[in-house]
Amino acid sequence: MLPTVAAFALLLAHGAEPDAKQVEFFESKIRPVLVEQCYSCHSADAKQNKKLKGGLYLDTKAAVLKGGDSGPAVTPGKPADSLLLKTLRYDGDTKMPPSGKLPDAVVKDFETWIASGAADPRTDMVAKASTIDIEKGKQFWSFQPVKEPAVPTAGASKNPIDAFVAAGWKEKNLIPVGAADKRTLLRRVYLDLIGLPPTAEDVEAFEKDNSPDAFAKVVEKLLASPQHGEKWARHWLDVARYAEDQAHTFGVRPKNQAWRYRDWVIKAFNDDMPYDRFVKMQLAADMLPDAPTDAFEKYAGLGFLGLGAEYYRDAGCGPRADADELDDKVDTLTRGFLGLTVACARCHDHKFDPIPTKDYYSLAGVYVGTKLTDANLAPAAEVKAFTDAQAKVKEAEGKLNKAKEEQKKLEKEKKDDKEAIKGATEKAKELAAEVDKLKKAMPPAPPVVHVLSGNGPGMKVMVRGNPTVFGEDAPKGFLQVLPSAAKSGKEFDRLALANSIAGKDNPLTARVIVNRVWAWHFGRGIVGTPSNFGTLGEAPSNQPLLDWLAANFVKNGWSLKWLHRQIVLSSVYQLDSRPDEANDKIDAGNVYLWRANRRRLDVEQWRDSLLTVSGTLDISRGGPTFDLRNASVTRRTVYAKVSRHEPDGLLRMFDFPDANVTADKRVVTTVPQQQLFALNSPFMTTQAKAFATRVEKLGKTDVEKIVAAYRLAFGRVPETQELDLAERFLKLPAKKDDKLTRWQQFAQVLLASNELMYVD
Repeated sequence: MLPTVAAFALLLAHGAEPDAKQVEFFESKIRPVLVEQCYSCHSADAKQNKKLKGGLYLDTKAAVLKGGDSGPAVTPGKPADSLLLKTLRYDGDTKMPPSGKLPDAVVKDFETWIASGAADPRTDMVAKASTIDIEKGKQFWSFQPVKEPAVPTAGASKNPIDAFVAAGWKEKNLIPVGAADKRTLLRRVYLDLIGLPPTAEDVEAFEKDNSPDAFAKVVEKLLASPQHGEKWARHWLDVARYAEDQAHTFGVRPKNQAWRYRDWVIKAFNDDMPYDRFVKMQLAADMLPDAPTDAFEKYAGLGFLGLGAEYYRDAGCGPRADADELDDKVDTLTRGFLGLTVACARCHDHKFDPIPTKDYYSLAGVYVGTKLTDANLAPAAEVKAFTDAQAKVKEAEGKLNKAKEEQKKLEKEKKDDKEAIKGATEKAKELAAEVDKLKKAMPPAPPVVHVLSGNGPGMKVMVRGNPTVFGEDAPKGFLQVLPSAAKSGKEFDRLALANSIAGKDNPLTARVIVNRVWAWHFGRGIVGTPSNFGTLGEAPSNQPLLDWLAANFVKNGWSLKWLHRQIVLSSVYQLDSRPDEANDKIDAGNVYLWRANRRRLDVEQWRDSLLTVSGTLDISRGGPTFDLRNASVTRRTVYAKVSRHEPDGLLRMFDFPDANVTADKRVVTTVPQQQLFALNSPFMTTQAKAFATRVEKLGKTDVEKIVAAYRLAFGRVPETQELDLAERFLKLPAKKDDKLTRWQQFAQVLLASNELMYVD
């Protein structure tokens, strides 16, 4: 079998179309650089202006593959053989661009692009004027108004979800597998709704409860739990690309109270804040006519964009940094709330969706010139007291620094003047003591939230994305293909944008969030591309179901808890996960949900489960983040620090998303380092010791303890073979180099098992 990259390159050479993600990567990472840095000398325009260099065009796919006087510029799948990458690396006689080497991150993007096959949707040699037919674009399914379809009447389904899914089974000749057993179902819904496994007592109580509403009672208990918000906030934080710092930059204001946005999201989910309100609070809470009077409630949600990207502003980099920061806002907002790749229109009209470049800059104009700043949560008097104290410390530190400089100068120039040196030394000591005294007397820093403030005045189109070349005006406004809450123009502000997105007539907002929640429950959305409802996204596998859910979600007050309840109480959600050979031949990907999908836990769920089973989980809520490298802290993982600059090793190892960009789902990889962590990490051995200690208190004999261990870890008793194997293992004599006792080793085996890491 060919390696993945080579296979893709071969397909590309034979004209295979790149997929949506590859095109998006090109449009967001590669094309803007080519336009800004290369087209002036390597494009059809350069030829027309008699500035073409080296016979090389870089403005079409065919031209890049053909190359110029020196040969092909790019060899798909082979970065080492691609001349373009060599010139960008300044590796050889030819160095491009001649004005200076591009940042390492940009060069790395080109390497990634080439290695994955150099996907390139460009065809025309010369950019054409916009020919997008907006009215025709509105005919696409996702831009059509949401209309509640009739529920299929076939069968005796009480839950409309079951009726719609059953219609798909009938059409595809699929026969669903049976329902999951009660223990499996309970573990599934616990992990889905609160992110923690049920206790042995929870399992026993549910298995004994034979009332018709036994499962419904469990669901209500979990939805009312404060741990529900901790689980579901983490999903949204992926979409919001939440982090507490910046990557690849210096001199940026620290975001050491970013956790307040995280706590606000958790509270919003626990309170079942209506989703349309949730949208508005994150985009324009400070402008709402009914804005909360409490400062935290009013401002904390603005961290959605207030914690966004800030880029390095070296000499000459300011315009590009401003443009990239605007792009982060537009991309996060439109993918997150609308499921559209609007940022693909930054340099040119969107190649696939009805989004002209002008629309991109109409949105960007709402944010151009806005500020990432802090909103104080403390009374003005407290803020002033801290600011005044801070100024005094700064003044004293300035005097101390001058005294130290004078001391060094005397020691260097007047070595023999001991009295002068002594006097300077004493003065420095006195000033140092004064600084220390002032610092100790300082009041604590007032609480703040990191927000986006202001409203942009609007802007012109950046020609081909170049932040130094401007074209026509792009009046502030909403996407033309969607209904708007206000007219385009100077008065269109963040509030108008929020109202346009959260309006009940917007065909995308409800569909997108309903699909996200569905995907987070089932492992796959009704639309398989949760952040792309455009032409390059996947078509819905069951649009009537999606539209019924979206329509009734709005009818029920945009309530996410209503949506959870509707989903988990369906028979479809409660199916077993066992395979079926006949169904596999028809629908191997289980798109039509004839069984449940077995899934590996996200790293947060897995770590929290380990802490729960070992009995060490600290369920205290909210407040500042902790460092995951500190093994003594056993709080839920949602409260751990998320860094863009220095991603945590554990999170990265287990597929935590890149916090620099919005993420709609987790990629699942299986690499040796994951199992090595389970076997050798101090965290795992610490939890194994705690688990063993817990188990040893629950029985007198080995059999009783083994049974207790299985009940704690898996909510079940061990099978006869498992019990026999455990007994024999525990009786083995200890080895000289053993760092754990036999019971601790046994505990670690259970904690590292697939049964604990996966949910059926």
